[in-house]
Amino acid sequence: MSAGNEAAGNGDFRGPLDVTRAATMVLDSRDTVIGWSPAAEALLGYPSHEVIGRPLDTILGPATESHEARAPVERSARSSAAPPFEDSDARVAVHRDGHHLMLATVSCPLSCGGVAERVLVAAERDGLILWESRLAMLHGLATQSPVGLAIHDTNLHLIWCNAAYEEEIGLPFAAFRGKRGDELYPDGRFVTPGYPETLDAVIRHVLETGEPFLDLHFRGQQPSDPGDDHLWSCSYYRLQDPDGYVFGVCEDAFDITDRYKAQQQLNLLVEAGRHVGTTLDVVVTTEELAEVAVPAFADHVEVDIAAAVLEGELPGGAAAVGTDLIRTASRSASADGAAEAVGRRFRPPRPVAHPAGSPQHRSLASGGLVLDENTLVVPLRGGGNALGLVTFVRSSGPGIFDSGAVALADELVTRAAVCIDNARRFTRERAAALALQRQLLPQHLPPNSAVDLAHRYLPTDDLTGVGGDWFDVIPLSGTRVGLVVGDVVGHGLHAAATMGRLRTTVRALAPLDLPPDELLKRLDDLVGQSAEDRKDVVGASGDDAGDDEATGATCLYVVYDPVSRHCTMARAGHLPPAIASPDGSLTYPDLPAGPPLGLGGLPFESLEIELPVGSLVALFTDGLVESRDRDVDEGMETLGRILGDDRGSLEDVCDRIVSELLPASVTTDDTALLLVRTRELDSRRVAAWDLPAEPVAAGQARELVAGRLHDWGLEELVFSTELIVSELVTNAVRYAEGPLHLRLIHDRTLVCEVADAGHTSPHLRQSAEDDEGGRGLFIVAQLVQRWGTRYGRSGKTIWTEQALPRPDDGTGGPPA
Repeated sequence: MSAGNEAAGNGDFRGPLDVTRAATMVLDSRDTVIGWSPAAEALLGYPSHEVIGRPLDTILGPATESHEARAPVERSARSSAAPPFEDSDARVAVHRDGHHLMLATVSCPLSCGGVAERVLVAAERDGLILWESRLAMLHGLATQSPVGLAIHDTNLHLIWCNAAYEEEIGLPFAAFRGKRGDELYPDGRFVTPGYPETLDAVIRHVLETGEPFLDLHFRGQQPSDPGDDHLWSCSYYRLQDPDGYVFGVCEDAFDITDRYKAQQQLNLLVEAGRHVGTTLDVVVTTEELAEVAVPAFADHVEVDIAAAVLEGELPGGAAAVGTDLIRTASRSASADGAAEAVGRRFRPPRPVAHPAGSPQHRSLASGGLVLDENTLVVPLRGGGNALGLVTFVRSSGPGIFDSGAVALADELVTRAAVCIDNARRFTRERAAALALQRQLLPQHLPPNSAVDLAHRYLPTDDLTGVGGDWFDVIPLSGTRVGLVVGDVVGHGLHAAATMGRLRTTVRALAPLDLPPDELLKRLDDLVGQSAEDRKDVVGASGDDAGDDEATGATCLYVVYDPVSRHCTMARAGHLPPAIASPDGSLTYPDLPAGPPLGLGGLPFESLEIELPVGSLVALFTDGLVESRDRDVDEGMETLGRILGDDRGSLEDVCDRIVSELLPASVTTDDTALLLVRTRELDSRRVAAWDLPAEPVAAGQARELVAGRLHDWGLEELVFSTELIVSELVTNAVRYAEGPLHLRLIHDRTLVCEVADAGHTSPHLRQSAEDDEGGRGLFIVAQLVQRWGTRYGRSGKTIWTEQALPRPDDGTGGPPA
């Protein structure tokens, strides 16, 4: 094929046809020899410079009619693979030394234009059959192969190509024959990493090294149609004869533009599957869609979502969507290929309105896709409901959004809509769980004289769902206060509901004045029983409802008495409290951990310590001190440092704790923090007496109480209080054991307590008309706000609380 190179200065024709001893000659349209192979020189004795330019008939005689000579040629020419040979004859050749040779000849036309018209092969009859089959193969490559083939000479000029290569160029061979690759594709580049970028550089490298380059991807514009980019798969081989003579480089090229576009579309969908919908947040999901689409699919993308969707609800229809759209994502590809984006991470979403007649307005009205020149609008639909719009914009040019691009956009948006609808559903569930949790957590903390309070609750913000962390402050008898924090395993509505169950149970058990370890034991029994009941129900129904979220929950319960300054605590698998003394020293009490709730098997233990006035006690859940990049010990050390450096109000200390331990980064767990500073009720507010277990004790109690109430200015309560202590002391003398202990506490209420060594509690009952007794406790219950019994190691205490009289309102009248 490379015999078409009439530019060869010495007329030599060397190539793959020289592998047998056959004379190969290249002829022009006038049958003048323009190419002469070394085999022809060896067969006929003429060097190339003597025959180039001579007519063929001066070397070969006319075809003979010898049937003997023609027979092999005719049989070979009848093969099914034979090309349309112009002639297949026996000729008499004149050797340079004058003797004659009988040779069989066959010629094949060159269909690529240029000066070369045909190739003539002459050989002895036995070698011509192989040449006919080779010429047939080469003719098929030249005219029928779908792969573009070309030959570049040692000067990098294109000297031959087949019909498929002409089609890829889009021009006839005569229009680009002799040009170099860089002249044909001035803006083309190889995009395969690690290889030269230009055609000339690749061909030169193959010529110089002999190393073939296989399947290099070349991007450029077709010379006949410079508007569109094409992508070719190209391979390059050095051509040389058996003697090592290099005469050029063979190039095969195949246009893979369509296949590349299809692969790009598939890659885009794969990329969308990997990066769109990574979170259950509507706004983030729309941003991810824009990030995937720009610049791989469009130059600019806008995502507009119905406002109701951001709240977790469904809009009322396409009309409602159109009147209340929020721009949640907008991304553009700048001139340098960088992306400029808008969204939650860049600026807040904003309302947007589309004018009548715009592509977006038409899409909302029709509910379908709208293609308007370089703008494609695709509706977002989830579960048959309109959620919003996605607008794709490409820069101007022919065929910007073809049918394949429209189908790809529709598929891309459909997949994103599923993720957005999932995020919407999660938003609704999370909002419901947050609302439930807010209702189950303390709405306000009751005032008390035992401690100063500050608290924080921070839900998780990584969209894993609402957690089950909780806290509470429970007023107890004798001006004591119960402090509790807990953590439920898991997230979501079930965790919030379980947290509510545990908090309600603790509030029900705490007024029984149980020791902290006993309270946790009863709470553990209830959780364990609930888990067993759940298993029974699941087993009966055959459904797998999972484990009870309460199982494995942790809890810390602390009781502080401001009169004795004693702090009693117990924990069920929870972190211990942090206690900072007024001098700045910090301790984490050596409190036995106990098992988490519902596991059973191990006892709970209490620890009692005495706290100085003004001590700072922090109760917290693990979300405060533990994170992905910080272990618990490091977090507790930071917490201790902040508490030890106590400055300012409790609210200020809470803010410092949250800002240092929970920065603006995403937290994976919710957090509860309860911070208290202890107080003391001293002898100015507390009066206590020991009484003998004798009948005279009632009179002594009345006298002592009256005197102290006069000192406190509570004369209005003298009569009722005398009646109360008289009844309680009389009951203790009659039904219990001594010694007796009487205590008055002047707090937000007037607390009266009578303690004895007995363990039986009086019961309130309705006496009959003819009963001689049993009315005393009933009368006491009518005089007080509340009353009860608490048990200790040495006996029991009956306590009452009376409301204090209202102070004078300044009008001069009597107190209310």
